[in-house]
Amino acid sequence: MYTQLIDTGTGQSPLSYEKTAHPAALRVANLNVFAGDHHILKEINLEIPAHGITVLLGPSGCGKTTLLKCMNKLTDLYKELKVSGNIFIGNDDILNTSQNIPSIRQKMGLLSQRPYPLPVSIYKNVAYGLKIKGVRDKKLISFSVEKHLREVGLWEEVRNRLNAPATSLSIGQQQRLCLARGLAVKPAIILADEPTSALDPISSKIIENLFKDLKKHYTIILVTHVLRQAVRLADHVIFMCDGRIIEQGSPSALFKTPQSHELQAYLIDGN
Repeated sequence: MYTQLIDTGTGQSPLSYEKTAHPAALRVANLNVFAGDHHILKEINLEIPAHGITVLLGPSGCGKTTLLKCMNKLTDLYKELKVSGNIFIGNDDILNTSQNIPSIRQKMGLLSQRPYPLPVSIYKNVAYGLKIKGVRDKKLISFSVEKHLREVGLWEEVRNRLNAPATSLSIGQQQRLCLARGLAVKPAIILADEPTSALDPISSKIIENLFKDLKKHYTIILVTHVLRQAVRLADHVIFMCDGRIIEQGSPSALFKTPQSHELQAYLIDGN
């Protein structure tokens, strides 16, 4: 794993590399995304350390969400997008593989900006994740539903109304339910696209604390444009601007001694 600093004169030339200790859970090489003539992502190269929180940080419109969509092939849903490069999970290049897309997406739980519970009961929302994995044993499903609801701190709040519609939950509870549904498929990586942007401060703090606990067992990739959230949560930071990676490395290195004009300006504006 290396920390890469980009020469802001060209946006591409590495200034220095700092050896870090964590193995990579995901690697991206020479990733480019175009929408017609618009170059959305430009020569993206990065490594995501395993079992920690990597924050994709940067201003709105810099390509963070598009990068996240590439990681679980949601870009395939947009015919106007042209994607090239490589994204490796282990030795598997998920952009160039014969694997079916659902099996790839099951490796990564996705938490969106707003929660999207299924229009069924609380119980069936989590059970759905198990059933798409092929689990049919009712006792095992019930055990797993409770396990994953406990994992996201929701069990005590809903245990007496598991058959109630998922939409009867608060927005913050719905977000945790969606996280439980994602965890049920046993992903290696959790992709979180500004997961607290629609939540109140209390619910946001609950989600952040969950991520701090979950990173012991999962690799979390968190998109945010909120500097304070990045400072609170990040074990590794990737700063993006205008479709490029400008700097990446430890929070202490990037936030205390930013090398690029873009990050320096972002830090000033964010304080």
